Amino acid sequence: MIFPRFRRNRRPDTISALYGMIVAQARLPAFYRDYAVADTVNGRFDLLVLHLALVVERLSAEPALHEQSQALFDRFCRDMDHNLREIGISDLKVPQEMRRIGEAFYGRAQAYRAALAAEGGETALAEAVARNVYGGAPADPALPGRLAAYMREAVRELMAQAGADFAAGHLRWPDPLASPREEPQVTT
Repeated sequence: MIFPRFRRNRRPDTISALYGMIVAQARLPAFYRDYAVADTVNGRFDLLVLHLALVVERLSAEPALHEQSQALFDRFCRDMDHNLREIGISDLKVPQEMRRIGEAFYGRAQAYRAALAAEGGETALAEAVARNVYGGAPADPALPGRLAAYMREAVRELMAQAGADFAAGHLRWPDPLASPREEPQVTT
């Protein structure tokens, strides 16, 4: 029936709500101040991808949420496309940049997924974080392990949430300033 489309009291777009919560978490000052992630375009992008990859992985784990997982990734792509155009990237260059962004997302997501799934993958996750978030050379070797411990806590928090929460546009993150279990330091 067509009339439900004209109702005024529609629920807000769940994908936009979830994406907004991911962006808000990635922009928390604690990551830039206490975890020493570079407060640059690249640093912000890496934190956004880190959080998005965790949520996409969680949604993909539940068959009923596969469509939502893809819609969330599509929302990320629209946001990146908009940002590229806003900073003045030409229309001809946007597709190339979007391809690089997609490759960056999938590469990082795969590295995080493999490290999180590996038995005893604490070192592998810390190394993936050091490589992707800290550019391979963190100022303090303990920082990648600390961020990796936060990621593991975030995975536990996301897995504990019911699929209905995600479907309703609700998402909970752990406090990045809480003391998660420490992960090994990365040797450089």
